[in-house]
Formats: sequence, C-alpha cells, structure tokens
Amino acid sequence: MKKKVTKKIPSFLIEFERETDRRWIADVPKLPGVMAYGKTKEEAKQKVFAIALRTLADKIEHGKTPSLIARLFKYEMARG
Repeated sequence: MKKKVTKKIPSFLIEFERETDRRWIADVPKLPGVMAYGKTKEEAKQKVFAIALRTLADKIEHGKTPSLIARLFKYEMARG
C-alpha cells in the first residue's frame, strides 16, 4: 500500500495582542513592519492579511521573492 505524501504549505505566523484602549493589533514577525490595528481581532487579521500581501508583492516586483512564496509555485514548460 502506498503512503500518501502531503506537503506542508508554507505559512506566516500572525501574533495578536490587545492594547489598553481595547484595540487589537496583528503582527507578522517574519515580515518586519507588517502590522495592523482593528476594533476586533477579525478586523485586525483582515487588515494584516492585506498589508502582508502588498508587502510580498512589492518584494517580488523588486526581485526579492521570499522563499516561503517561491515554494508555492511549480515551474514547467508549456506544451505546444
């Protein structure tokens, strides 16, 4: 019987903290400067997702593809 091999999908950890003014802050430690505030934890999460994606896209456009992103893609030649 053949074992099914599953690949672990790379991910970025998001850390949450509650401020004294009751706002939530979400931070992505592997992406310096990527953080966002929200009235709720969910709002902070949605905002930090968007900022993280913008930051990653900017890095890729400037030729600095993070290894976590590069592992998401496979490459092969198109068949004609």
